Amino acid sequence: MERLQKRMAQAGLCSRRTAEKWILEGRVKVNGVVCTTLGTQVSGDDVVEVDGHPIEREEYAYYVFYKPKGCICSVHDEKNRKTVMDYMPKDRRIYPVGRLDYDTSGVLLMTNDGQFTNEMTHPRYHLPKKYIVNLQGILDKEDIRKIRKGFSIYQPAKVHMLETDITRDRCRFELTIFEGKNHEVKNMMEELGHHVRRLHRAAFGEIELGDLHPGEYRILKPYEVKQLKLLAQQGENL
Repeated sequence: MERLQKRMAQAGLCSRRTAEKWILEGRVKVNGVVCTTLGTQVSGDDVVEVDGHPIEREEYAYYVFYKPKGCICSVHDEKNRKTVMDYMPKDRRIYPVGRLDYDTSGVLLMTNDGQFTNEMTHPRYHLPKKYIVNLQGILDKEDIRKIRKGFSIYQPAKVHMLETDITRDRCRFELTIFEGKNHEVKNMMEELGHHVRRLHRAAFGEIELGDLHPGEYRILKPYEVKQLKLLAQQGENL
C-alpha cells in the first residue's frame, strides 16, 4: 500500500504537492469514486484516474537543462511566453524541478519522477544550490555576517566574494543556499538594501552545466541521480 499522492507523483504526472492540490479539487478517482481525502492508501490493484484518465507508471527520466533568461519554468503559459518545455524532448512527459525566475539563468533539473522532485525541492532536505549574484551595491562585513549566520526568515548560507567595483558600486559573489523560497536570493538582497542585477544558478547539488550552452540539456547519468538522492538523505538528517 502507498499514499495516493505518491502513486500520482511516481506516475510522472506531477509533484506530490500538486497531486495533493488535484485531490482536494476533486479531480482524482480511485476505483471510479472521487477521492478528496489526503493520505488515502491505494494498492497496486486499485485503478487511479486523474480527470478521467487512468494513470500508469512511466520510466523515469532525468535531465539537466541550461535555462536561458527570458523563459518561464512552467509546462504551459497562458500568455504564450516561451517556457522551458519548448527546449525539451517532446516524447517525454516531464516538468521542471522547482523554479527559476523569468530573468534568471542556469541549472534547472527536469524529470517525470515526482518522488525525486519532492526530495529536490522540499526545504527539509537542505539541497545546496549555488548562485552567481551580480549586485547593485556592495556587501559589507555586516551583510556577509548576516548571510552566514542567517537573518530574518533566511537560513544560514555560504557567501564567497568574487569581484568588487567600488567606482560603480557593484559586486559579484557566489551564494549557496539550502532552502528554496520563492525569489529567495532577490528578496534576501533587497532586505539587505541591495538590488540583484543578474542572477545565475551555477550548481544544484553537485550538478553543474559543464559544456552546455543556454537552451541545451543533457541526460543525467545514473550516478548523478544517485548522488542527488544521497545528498537529500544526508540533508534530511541535519
